[in-house]
Amino acid sequence: MESINDFMPNSNDWNNERLQTLKQLYPDWFTNEGNLNIDEIKKAVNPSLINETERYEFRWFGKSQAKRDAFIPSNATLVFDENRSVNPDNTENLIIEGENLEVLKLLSNSYRGQIKCIYIDPPYNTGNDFVYSDKYTQDKKGYWENAEYIENGVKIDTNTETDGRYHSNWLNMMYSRLLIARQLLREDGLIFISIDDNEVHHLRKLCDEVFGEENFLSEIIVRANSRGQTYNQIAKTHEYILIYCKSDEGDLYEIEKSDSSNDLNLEDNIGKFNIRELRNRNPKFGKHNRPNLFYPLFVNPNIVDKDGFCPVKADNSDPNYSIKIEPYNSQGIESCWRWGTKKVIENSLENTLNSNLIAKRKQDGTFGIFEKYRKTTYKVKSIWDDNSFLTETGTIDMKKLGFDKGEFDFPKPVALVKQCIELCTNENDIILDFFGGSGTTGHATFELNETDNQKRKFILTQLPEATAEKSEAYKSGYKKISDITIERNKRVVQNIIKEKETKQPDLFTGDKKEDALQGLGFKVFKLQKSNFPRVDFAPDPEKTEEENIELLKTYIANKELQLVNAFNKPELLTEILLKNGYNLNYKLGLQNQFASNEVQLASDGEKETLICLDVIINPETVDYFKTNTDKKFICLERALDTTKKYNLKHYLGDKFNAF
Repeated sequence: MESINDFMPNSNDWNNERLQTLKQLYPDWFTNEGNLNIDEIKKAVNPSLINETERYEFRWFGKSQAKRDAFIPSNATLVFDENRSVNPDNTENLIIEGENLEVLKLLSNSYRGQIKCIYIDPPYNTGNDFVYSDKYTQDKKGYWENAEYIENGVKIDTNTETDGRYHSNWLNMMYSRLLIARQLLREDGLIFISIDDNEVHHLRKLCDEVFGEENFLSEIIVRANSRGQTYNQIAKTHEYILIYCKSDEGDLYEIEKSDSSNDLNLEDNIGKFNIRELRNRNPKFGKHNRPNLFYPLFVNPNIVDKDGFCPVKADNSDPNYSIKIEPYNSQGIESCWRWGTKKVIENSLENTLNSNLIAKRKQDGTFGIFEKYRKTTYKVKSIWDDNSFLTETGTIDMKKLGFDKGEFDFPKPVALVKQCIELCTNENDIILDFFGGSGTTGHATFELNETDNQKRKFILTQLPEATAEKSEAYKSGYKKISDITIERNKRVVQNIIKEKETKQPDLFTGDKKEDALQGLGFKVFKLQKSNFPRVDFAPDPEKTEEENIELLKTYIANKELQLVNAFNKPELLTEILLKNGYNLNYKLGLQNQFASNEVQLASDGEKETLICLDVIINPETVDYFKTNTDKKFICLERALDTTKKYNLKHYLGDKFNAF
């Protein structure tokens, strides 16, 4: 049965998809007419029909509406802005100017399950900052007019502590965005969220609901201010980063030790190492509760290297291993080893000091048993105390790029975001930041790629929020925050290219230039009203669904027929492909086998389709698909008469889409 939404150029309908998934899993929950039977769900949840409704849950005002807002499809579109893009032919990086909830919805089909890392630094709820308004619907004329900075920029709402919904407003803003963002994450993907004391406890509960308590990884404490800010009689010097994974497939990588932190200062024939005592130093453990870890080891004192190490065995079958060592602490109290006998045998090599288990004589003449460790990495700790993570360092990062007038308040340090990205990404992984701000995430990705020669890609989204007329940003010519996001990353690219030219001038000559520029750039897209006038159609509440559908068809025929020659084809192409699940880095190739229509092959690396935006699809084009039924084809519905549409549907089935 047709509905009005069937005729709308909407993004993916997550509500419908979840409902269809539920129907596949539990068909008995649905009526013969295909409607969900709530009573059947109640029976499954509460088979004993107990009327007890109390349970632990996190609730706030507006939560249900925020969830509905998240899954209502968007009928807006994204438009390529070539003038503000940098080296667009050599990159898959994206900077998108627009309200981030709408943008996330538009990306949710094309980039579903493709994002490895999300880093966001959302507005902190301090009582003076802004929260995003979720009133950016297609029929709100103000949003689309004010999306340009000519007058007052995009309207956003202040959120003061005197507002009875102070916390609720902020939670509603975050909830809807996180719900959609989760759909974009890969199964092994992770999200990092910077936050301060005002909302960290609420955000933790919110993320538990969205990502699952079991997928919480850590609440990192970051020393963000060296001097401290006055905060309830305490000089607050820290912020937080919450880390969640999408599933148990998500892991954090270990960090490479720097020259200053590398403690592998000993060496044998295998390589660098250091030592760690084998005796378990935890006083709770000993022979009384770990009897299998209390056993003797035997040392050969006749073989000693320059560092005083001797070989160790688990038995004394060789008389040279004459010294018996048991795990007692310095007070003579029974302890235990950290390894069982099997692991000791595996790591003991007779009469050689290349073994991973060795002994060394202490100052009191006794021997200690030690494990060699050779790891060049370490697990990230829960407290990040590094001067490069200070907020003031973020300001210095901006100044190095020429933003020396305070154009952006409190930008995140590049080193901080680099560490988050480095903890979970590798070659060709995609990083998403939908609170782009000054553009630190893009900056960090560029620098990290240059450091380890990887090819990570980023997607940044920033609201075209107007800068205050008295601000340094406005005086410097940045009428919107998104202008700073774009300009900063443009300067980062220029600096990297300049540095490369200095080191290896020949990289940018002749046919090598394209390789040298690979990845150094970004494409800019803007959130824009749909190209299809049908999105302005308002159903008549006095008429039935069937009558409104007929009215809509007439509306489409009249309105869009008038504009058929005025359509911007590239913009229309992007909208159609995006809403059919193709990402924004699609490539086009003209297909010469079609003589009577202009048909392009669109491919995004994973999917491909033939697409034609001509006013009329000629019979020869339809005939092509009689023998090429494996192809996908998209065209404008108005380009088809009834017969052509029937034939294409007959030949191609679900591989045909008339838009």
